[in-house]
Amino acid sequence: MSQNLHKRVIIFDDDEDILSICTYILEEKGWDVHTFTNCNNILDKVSSISPDVILMDNWIPDIGGMLATQLLKGDEGMKEIPVIYFSANNDIHTLAANAGADSYLAKPFDIDELEKVINRVVLSREF
Repeated sequence: MSQNLHKRVIIFDDDEDILSICTYILEEKGWDVHTFTNCNNILDKVSSISPDVILMDNWIPDIGGMLATQLLKGDEGMKEIPVIYFSANNDIHTLAANAGADSYLAKPFDIDELEKVINRVVLSREF
């Protein structure tokens, strides 16, 4: 039995392969996965889904992951949604901190690490 049943995740990434892999992995773990290849109208997209966690790529059209994360964290209704910043950038920890993300995951990533990071930020919000 999955502890994540009916939990929702949004993945923002312009790489279709990453979206497919992450969707497959997370759906196998019981997540309801929503994906977007851009951050256009990000506040509307996120509010319509009310996710439990967001995976945010750094290099995503049109405004980029940093500004998109800052918009989410600046919104009163969405600032508590954990954002995991993910990128192949060597300085991902600094980018994540500057964006205001709750955690980060370096690409390429290990399947187990993906699950650990998501579980860690989601569980920290449940207490």
